[in-house]
Amino acid sequence: MSNNSPLSLPQYLEDLITINSCDWFDWNILRDHSLLISGSTGMIGSCLVDTIMFRNRVHGLNCKIFALTRSREKACSRFAEWSDSSLLQILEGDVNQDINSLLPEKVDFVLHLASNTHPVAYASDPIGTILTNIVGTRNMLEAAASLGARRFLFASSNEIYGENRGDKELFDESYSGYIDCNSLRAGYPESKRCGEALCQAYHRQKGLDIVIARLTRSFGPSLLPSDTKAMSQFLRNGANGEDIVLKSKGDQLYSYTYTADAVTGLLTVLLKGEKGEAYNVAEESFDIPLNKIAGIIAEETGSKVVFNLPDEVEAAGFSKATKARLDGSKLRELGWRAQYSLREGVIRTIDSLRKRQDGDS
Repeated sequence: MSNNSPLSLPQYLEDLITINSCDWFDWNILRDHSLLISGSTGMIGSCLVDTIMFRNRVHGLNCKIFALTRSREKACSRFAEWSDSSLLQILEGDVNQDINSLLPEKVDFVLHLASNTHPVAYASDPIGTILTNIVGTRNMLEAAASLGARRFLFASSNEIYGENRGDKELFDESYSGYIDCNSLRAGYPESKRCGEALCQAYHRQKGLDIVIARLTRSFGPSLLPSDTKAMSQFLRNGANGEDIVLKSKGDQLYSYTYTADAVTGLLTVLLKGEKGEAYNVAEESFDIPLNKIAGIIAEETGSKVVFNLPDEVEAAGFSKATKARLDGSKLRELGWRAQYSLREGVIRTIDSLRKRQDGDS
């Protein structure tokens, strides 16, 4: 099996089994149907693909996936485990370009997960970041409409809420905080906001059934080597036995989600969400200051926490929000719940990263 795939890791396979044990939504809605997924090789997108393919193999779901990716080679390596299945078809293309020639005649569900989702990308490729969240979303919405899709899911972000104005402890789905739109860093949250507005426009004007899942900062065994979020760097450093490097005081208070729980959140929104509605995928027990999460990782790996100033590119991509906690009660009303604790997720991710390193050596 390719070292690019976490499918050889026992923790990851356990995650897939745990996801497939969820009983608060009806898996059979996907039976004999099809999904078009952009961002299919991303951290959450790849776990979603593996989840459905695992259910196809073990439970006979017979759900076909059209996995849209910018690199066929990368996707073939990542999904080598499923290469003999006719239920996975890889489509090579960029959502920012015309993708119509790539698409099948019909797709039942469209999930738009493609996006730059880490600080260095926000600073080094701000145009690509914005276009994927606006032009890419528009192209995927057009695809959903032309393919007669039953539902379109947009993977949005906790960053659409902006900075806490000091009037709420938890952000519910109607909250709107401050974003300095006249800045480089605004490209990601503002374009995610615009993507959500586009979804609502297609819902109203073209009658497209849309739902929106607002994801928090996520981590898990399918973590990408290119991910430069602070949490991701902490986990890689800890797994490598290196110092955990904080590039601020670390008093930022954010919500986090383990990848397996993010995937069950997406599936819950897709299969049970009310059309036109947005849902926070968040569990309050995962809300923790950055320095505290660094401390947990250091404790579990025998590393130490050190402080170091970021370089100019890194600093330009950092979020200016100091407190962003999401209210997940709306999704919990649909039955969703996190299957793992924060510490369990951290330990499972560290163990997985170490095993992947051992496999590469």
